[in-house]
Amino acid sequence: MKKTVMLVDDSLFMRNVLRGIVQSQGFTVVAEAGSGIEAMKKLSQHRPDIILLDIILPDANGLDLLQSLVAASPHVAVVICSSLGQESVIKKALDGGAKAFIQKPFTPEKIAEALDRLEA
Repeated sequence: MKKTVMLVDDSLFMRNVLRGIVQSQGFTVVAEAGSGIEAMKKLSQHRPDIILLDIILPDANGLDLLQSLVAASPHVAVVICSSLGQESVIKKALDGGAKAFIQKPFTPEKIAEALDRLEA
């Protein structure tokens, strides 16, 4: 059975793009959040298997939020999707518990590959 996904990005356009890609791969999007506070609320309500997380959010730094999400729900696999692609940012994300880092702009294939690796 395909896993469930929560999308966390302040851009509705980006959430729509990601939702289309995720659903085309057979995953179910169970929640979407445009802020860190909303993401933490929806995490406990929906218990997704995977979270696609942006770093730049209106009320939170995604790298700090990553640690909160992993602490609150250790089973969740977080994939960072961000335009911030410096090596130091990628290293901090992966050291902080992210399972993958996808730099924007991305192709649908990059998202599909990351999701496939998480299912393997």
